[in-house]
Formats: sequence, structure tokens, C-alpha cells
Amino acid sequence: MNTGSDHRDDAESPAGERGDAVGPAGGSENGPDEEAPLGSRAPAFIKRSRSLHVSWQVGVFVVGLAVVALGVIMLPLPGPGWLVIFAGMAIWATEFVWAQLVLRWTKRKVTEAAQKALDPKVRRRNIILTTIGLVIAGTLLGIYVWKFGFVMPWKIGE
Repeated sequence: MNTGSDHRDDAESPAGERGDAVGPAGGSENGPDEEAPLGSRAPAFIKRSRSLHVSWQVGVFVVGLAVVALGVIMLPLPGPGWLVIFAGMAIWATEFVWAQLVLRWTKRKVTEAAQKALDPKVRRRNIILTTIGLVIAGTLLGIYVWKFGFVMPWKIGE
């Protein structure tokens, strides 16, 4: 049965031999740097029946799609759009390998960006560029006030 899972069916593997159990420290038993294996995380009784497992996957897909669509709607509107989109991806990742791979890639890129942002050279460069931008904006505002006075470009009184 090919359902996007790369681990053996329960009939082939003894109970509890999944390999992605959480240890006492909260990390994976495989080690803190190793990622959980790819594949379905559906309960064993659902995986036993192909039709039930496919129905489960359809349900997970529909729920994930609804959450992702809600996140896309929140992008231009008030709300945590990206957070909701990633929550929908996490829902999909409980069943689909492609979503698990996308989430792993995203986590890796976010971690790299966070480490890069904490680099002292990058922070110093960002502070210098922000300061230069503020000086330029202040200079342009000063030139406008000097040339036209403190008058808004639109007429409020009319």
C-alpha cells in the first residue's frame, strides 16, 4: 500500500518500533539533531484499513486546506496570516511526506536567518544602514519645511 509513508505497516513491525518517539528531554530518541522519520502519523487502527486510511488522509487534506486558505485570506486582512498558513502546513505534515519536507526546509531556512541576524557584523551593518536612511529622510523633511514652511501639501480647511 503506497500512501506516502515510508515506514512499515503495523502487521510488519512490532508495536512501539516507530523510531520517532519522544524521549524524556523532549527531543527525539534519535538525538537532538536528527529529525523524525517521514511518513504518516495516523493511528494504527486507521492504517490497518486502506479505505479508512485514504479517508483519513482526505480529511486531513481538507482540514489543512481550510486552514491554509484562512491564512491566505488573513495575509491582506488583519490577522496572523503566515502563522495560520504554517499551522495548515503542520496539519498536512501529519500525513503527507511533501508537507513534512517543506516544513523541514522552512525550519532550516528560518534557523539560518535567525543565526545570520544575530551575527555582530550583520547587526552593525543593519544599524548603520538604518541610521543612514533616517538621516536622509530627516534631511529631506528639513528641506521641505525650509522651502515650503510647515504647510501640508493638501488643503484641510477647504
